[in-house]
Amino acid sequence: MLKFNRRQFLAAGASAAAFSTMGLAGARAQNGVDFSGETIEWWIPFSEGGGSDVWARFYAPFLSKHLPGQPNVVVRNVPGGGSITGTNEFVARAQPDGLALLGTSGSTQFPFLLGDSRVRYNYANLNPVLVTPTGGVVYIPASFGVSDASELGQLSEEELVYASQGATSLDLVPMLAFHVMGLNVRYVFGMTGRGDGRLAFERGEATIDYQTSSAYLTNVTPLVEAGDAVPLFSWGSLDGEGNIQRDPTFPDLPHFVEAYEMMHGEEPSGVAFDAYKSFFGSGFAAQKPAMLPEGTPQEIIDTYRQAFVDAVADPEMQEAKGDVLGEYTQAVGDDVEGLYRVATSIDPEARDWVRNYLSENYNVTLE
Repeated sequence: MLKFNRRQFLAAGASAAAFSTMGLAGARAQNGVDFSGETIEWWIPFSEGGGSDVWARFYAPFLSKHLPGQPNVVVRNVPGGGSITGTNEFVARAQPDGLALLGTSGSTQFPFLLGDSRVRYNYANLNPVLVTPTGGVVYIPASFGVSDASELGQLSEEELVYASQGATSLDLVPMLAFHVMGLNVRYVFGMTGRGDGRLAFERGEATIDYQTSSAYLTNVTPLVEAGDAVPLFSWGSLDGEGNIQRDPTFPDLPHFVEAYEMMHGEEPSGVAFDAYKSFFGSGFAAQKPAMLPEGTPQEIIDTYRQAFVDAVADPEMQEAKGDVLGEYTQAVGDDVEGLYRVATSIDPEARDWVRNYLSENYNVTLE
């Protein structure tokens, strides 16, 4: 049985050829599509070693195994411009022949949703074949005396401090969530990562924080067990139709909408909530999509979607996925379109609201 770890994903290079001798009796052409002897480039607009790079390198050998002809799948890192550079280059250069695949992340989707003038890509013109979610949990110090989300009202008059990476980073999701919820939060910008935010929390400099699922389980759970921190809610996850539901990693925690209802006695609504849903979907519930270029023939799209269906069902992937994918359901097959739309679209009114909100409150100007 093959075993995988993070070091092996990075050290393996981008090649998936090792799977060419595994268990499949020759190439399986689907809809006339056969990639025998070909090399597929999976473009990642980030540097090596980051979350998106590890994600693609984890998937690459399984994609190779389940595409007809078992092509070599290599990861091509094209970093720069906060992932805008490589994505622009892909859209300009990639051919619709099935030999180029793009993987992006929330930090690529956010500039698109915000209307950043540097963006030359339009997600509506790309063809999604996989969407991978992640999650996160919001927590506060136990010293507030709040035991769970049902007591959130006790914080309505409290000034909370959040250590942020920046107003247009993935921290835009908690920023919008706290605004919608009506919490009084002061943001201290300049953190280089969420780990810095957690350390600020541990030093008592920040009084509200969130961590992604893996970081929360590793670094925050001990604080909760020691009685120093209290989890309030998760961001939640999305089902195949785009409905918010509880995070499968934290089924006992309410998701954001449930927490809002506990605090206010009704469901959230309005343009600010619409904006939150768009950025939550893009940043967490449908964070990492894989896409084929505009103009790719439908038979190639269908072949890739089936390959990812088979890859996710592969027992070896199921055994190995924990450290990289977590327990989140991978959107494949018929579930791809719904989650992809959530991650890559926003109502124009909600976009304008966010742009004005960032400009008026944090001097963020988007040309």
